[in-house]
Amino acid sequence: MHAHDHSLCPVYDSIELLQEKWVLHIIRALLGAPHGFNELARAVGGVNTTTLAARLDRLEREGIVSKTIESTMPPRTRYELTDAGVALQGVIEAIDAWAREHMRRCQADAVATAAPEPTVASH
Repeated sequence: MHAHDHSLCPVYDSIELLQEKWVLHIIRALLGAPHGFNELARAVGGVNTTTLAARLDRLEREGIVSKTIESTMPPRTRYELTDAGVALQGVIEAIDAWAREHMRRCQADAVATAAPEPTVASH
């Protein structure tokens, strides 16, 4: 068996990014419209600000999210998806469609084929 070098695998890299906690929630929130930081935190729900900032920084480095600092007082930061980020909508919808069709069937098959629990006869 050969060890795999994941450094050249775009599928591995994509999954590694998208599986990070809160990343898909952030992308889904931004698919609706650009958001300010606090607005995005509320839209995502449950994420702490340190984690949100770290995920947004990573998504910006990866070219999925762009950050604009508006010259208002106080300055306001807006986050929005780049074209690459918007293109993830199709990926998310494809995973959703696959899961709706296959995951329920897999779960139903697992329940149907599960070994029955042993029963204890009472006297």
